[in-house]
Amino acid sequence: MRASVLIPVKNGGALLGEVLDAVLAQETDWPFEVLIIDSGSSDDSVQIARSRGVKVTTIPPKDFSHGGTRNLLGQQSRGDFLVYLTQDAKPATRHWLAKLVDGCASDPSVAGAFGPHLAYPSARHVTHRELVEHFSGFGATLTLSRIDDQDRFDSDPGYRQYLHFFSSNNSCLRRSVWEHIPLPDVAFAEDQTWALEVVKAGYAKAFVPEAAVFHSHDFGVWETFQRNFDEARSFERYFGYKLQTGVVGAMRSSAMLARRDYSWLRAAGLSGWRLVKNSAYMVGIEFARTAGQLLGTRHQTLPAWLQRRVSRDQQMQSKGST
Repeated sequence: MRASVLIPVKNGGALLGEVLDAVLAQETDWPFEVLIIDSGSSDDSVQIARSRGVKVTTIPPKDFSHGGTRNLLGQQSRGDFLVYLTQDAKPATRHWLAKLVDGCASDPSVAGAFGPHLAYPSARHVTHRELVEHFSGFGATLTLSRIDDQDRFDSDPGYRQYLHFFSSNNSCLRRSVWEHIPLPDVAFAEDQTWALEVVKAGYAKAFVPEAAVFHSHDFGVWETFQRNFDEARSFERYFGYKLQTGVVGAMRSSAMLARRDYSWLRAAGLSGWRLVKNSAYMVGIEFARTAGQLLGTRHQTLPAWLQRRVSRDQQMQSKGST
């Protein structure tokens, strides 16, 4: 078995069916399997998967964890390459799987590969632009990255972040490496903490621009705050980064991002009341983003009950969501 496509699921809804149809329609020269672990769906996710011939294992919601559940999927699989998706990440083409696996297999030193995320057509314009800008920074062709400068890796946080960026939404792990370095059982960012470990161990990672999936979220103000709290807390906890160091800096970052959003909206052709309304909304989004980062950076000063309240990930996990 060349590859195993592995998907943790919780209440995937109709989109799960679209994702599975796109996966099962992949065109490859080798066999692959599709496995799901469902952590207590109350909708028809299990039926949707099994009706398509997909193997489904069920676990109690309390047993779900980002790294642990994905490792369990890996243990149940047979593929030489472990391809991880989320239930809302839909392959953009019929060649997504072949391109992603080929990228991971392109050099024996590659431990894992990841592909870009595209915004769903209905996503807001700023979301489209953010994803395009983010993933364009990893290269326009197959790109391998490893620690080429140890002194820079030790001293430059930006360089380290570039090297360990990885995404379980659209990734491929070489089984032989995963057996030696499994995904860590951390509260958040299991993909990036894994990538940091493998590059420190001397492996490379690959970016495969042709292996894109549709995956985007137009979070509201509160959800944006929660998501950025989780990210900043995990970055401080696992990597030692401080995304925001003070109130003044956070306010400046918020203003800068709001100005960027305004320019993107104008470039998209918005004017008049539509431009004012959308720009005002993005001011709220960007304020929530930087406020969440500031609070997440200072998580060690917060009581546990407050962290549970503001953490989107902990709220979702308490309901058994992925």
